[in-house]
Amino acid sequence: MALREKLDEDLKSAMRAKDSLRMNTVRALKSAVKYREIELMKPLDEAGILAVMATEIKRRRDSVEQYRAGNRPDLAEKEEAEIKIFMEFLPQQLTQEEVEAKVAEVIARVGAKGPKDMGTVMKALLPDVQGRADGKVVSELVKRRLAGP
Repeated sequence: MALREKLDEDLKSAMRAKDSLRMNTVRALKSAVKYREIELMKPLDEAGILAVMATEIKRRRDSVEQYRAGNRPDLAEKEEAEIKIFMEFLPQQLTQEEVEAKVAEVIARVGAKGPKDMGTVMKALLPDVQGRADGKVVSELVKRRLAGP
């Protein structure tokens, strides 16, 4: 089932079950996807929807940090619950070892020698790991690998 259809079905199920957190979270995601489509003036494909989801997850992770720093654990928990719902729609996440292997493979393929080649590596790597690994983690791995031994 396509991701867009899965979102629609999940929204309907949440409405039937009167699960307000899930319903509001899926609605927010569908809204973010729609805004992105309006911005680009074309419908998003699966990769585009995954990119929007990654952005929304990142926003919520940042919010969790801010709420924890502001001593608002109730709001932080709500954001974490939303992240868990978003994660259900993402494809199977890559393990740390799989991400490291992909990073090593791409570095070898593009012939990266040092930190100045990070952009080239990330550009080649992101389509392969997008939605399946946290971009911040991938970026840190690439940076560490290119920094040297």
